[in-house]
Amino acid sequence: MHHELWFTALLNKYLAAPANAVFNLVGFHTEDPSKPWSNYIAMELLVIALLMAVSLAVRASLSVDRPGKLQLVFENIYSFIATQAHDIVGHGYKPRLAWFTMVFIFVLTSNLLGIVPTFESPTMYYFVPAGLAIATFFYYNGQGVKEQGVLGHLKHFAGPMWWLAWFMFPLEIISHCIRPVSLTIRLFANMLAGEQVTLGFMALLPFVAPVVFMGLHVFVSFVQAFIFTMLNMVYVGEAVAHEDH
Repeated sequence: MHHELWFTALLNKYLAAPANAVFNLVGFHTEDPSKPWSNYIAMELLVIALLMAVSLAVRASLSVDRPGKLQLVFENIYSFIATQAHDIVGHGYKPRLAWFTMVFIFVLTSNLLGIVPTFESPTMYYFVPAGLAIATFFYYNGQGVKEQGVLGHLKHFAGPMWWLAWFMFPLEIISHCIRPVSLTIRLFANMLAGEQVTLGFMALLPFVAPVVFMGLHVFVSFVQAFIFTMLNMVYVGEAVAHEDH
């Protein structure tokens, strides 16, 4: 059982009542009403708060002639995601660019939060990757329906040969249902393994391991955020693709 982080304890001390009210509203009951906040929820809220604060700071200092360093960082991220989306999704990438960028920044920030002392990566708890994976599932299917209608989207499940539709359709349904599971396991397992390996080596080599494995954690964080976002693009690209493309 994970220990309670100081930020989680702070939320449980001052915001237990609002959390219990929300949980009761959706029919969820915590084991200990005095501690409704879990580490992964607290860390996820912290990531959202950080991103909102940073976005407000960037917006307040936007400049065309003299952009600040933070503005340049986000412009480069946006340009990188736009380039990847153009190559993977194709002609319909622009309306979905905000989603891809949001997914990348949120996953990356969540992953990197683990290198900050006294904090944890919310993505090392399977609830958070599962939520992101389910959101991805509904998003790309919703975009497919929006782009081509229900019947047009369902044609993708039937395959290119009409006489094999009876065989391909159930296989495609199973394949699409597995996607959220694979997205969840990939992100969750890598982040949890990285966290455990770092903690293990820090206990053995407290003066050497932190620098080496923090660097490794940063590398894994970027790779996993990149992979999760690229898979989002692949799924959306498949859903919105037309036969003549």
